[in-house]
Amino acid sequence: MTTTYDPRHPRYFDDDDMREELTRVFDLCHGCRLCWNVCPSFSTLFDFVDARDGAVHELTGAEQDRVVDECYQCKLCYVKCPYVPPHEWQLDFPRLMLRAEAVKHEARGVDVETQFFGRTDLLGKVGSALAPLVNRGTGTPGSFGRRLMEKVAGVAAERVLPPYARERFSTWFGGRVRAGDGHNGSVAVFPTCMVEYQQPAIGRDLVRVYERNNIACDLPSGVGCCGMPWLDGGDVKAFVGQGERNVPILAEQVRRGRDVVVPQPTCGYVLKKEYPEYLGTDDARLVASHTYDAAEYLMKVHREEGKGLDTDFGGDVPESITWHVPCHLRAQNVGYKSRDLMKLTGAKVTPVEKCSGIDGTWGLRSENYDLARKVAQPLRKAIEDDGAQVVAGDCMLANGAIGEETGRTAVHPL
Repeated sequence: MTTTYDPRHPRYFDDDDMREELTRVFDLCHGCRLCWNVCPSFSTLFDFVDARDGAVHELTGAEQDRVVDECYQCKLCYVKCPYVPPHEWQLDFPRLMLRAEAVKHEARGVDVETQFFGRTDLLGKVGSALAPLVNRGTGTPGSFGRRLMEKVAGVAAERVLPPYARERFSTWFGGRVRAGDGHNGSVAVFPTCMVEYQQPAIGRDLVRVYERNNIACDLPSGVGCCGMPWLDGGDVKAFVGQGERNVPILAEQVRRGRDVVVPQPTCGYVLKKEYPEYLGTDDARLVASHTYDAAEYLMKVHREEGKGLDTDFGGDVPESITWHVPCHLRAQNVGYKSRDLMKLTGAKVTPVEKCSGIDGTWGLRSENYDLARKVAQPLRKAIEDDGAQVVAGDCMLANGAIGEETGRTAVHPL
């Protein structure tokens, strides 16, 4: 049995070795149970083990696989688990689940679903270029086009998908008129594929807010998707390759005196946490140490001596906001920076720490759709009970789930 989360380790992809490690970790989790309500994986695991009077070693491979399949990588067990590294027990449940997915990927080889979810830049370029046509074919849940997508690529036919934008964020950025003098800082914007191809308005708002507050913005040429969909699908090699393309570009930006800001929490988590682990390079660690969530950076500027944000809000300010705290933002342990930012307007902001059931690509897959919607019900109830004027959330995929469950449009805090 090898306790390793490093894909470079010679036994990382060994199935028997990985399953022995699953048994070790499952035994520790069953004895602790602090994570019993974090995600479906733990309740399923505990039910399986309890049915065998605690005999974890008797779990079948299929039962282990079900626990793995139900982990949607929310990362919240990092927040609760007392045994994460550097504890002597070295319990890293999310990365063990990623190891199990990687072992399964090695066994099955190339699969259409992982290829589809992983090629976000290719899909984004085609989707943007043919936006009206693509959006007509994919914009109606349950339509013939969506049923075909489900059959071929595994995307749940009933899941609401964000439309593609005709003008990409990078196109707008290249043609804009720069503003501000940069005396409050200088940043490189890592736009994410969601902002680049589907939600460029978030990127435009980020730049406008930053430049209004005299933070100079640059858009590095050559960066692409963070690679998270490859990691979710178990294709570690493709994920590492994506990181090896992005990290040198971003590291050069840092050496030029710029910090990296990310408007989507999953991608920010990848830059901060996954690149250093999976690439293991000095450049990856350098980028991670200079990466900020978009609101995190703004609040950093606001609290620095001699700086501060422009808090003269001349437009309409809502009295109340329900703010969904995405799982991958909570896992970054940066605090409630989006809440603090929105409170500067004078609005009452109520945080809701309930999972949307999306978590990267997990909630988009057809086999997880029903369970994902079940996971999202406490979030739906919390939003409806709060009854605020505005619903906000940093993750646009999670915001899509909020719209699907509540019928309300959730907006990015920026």
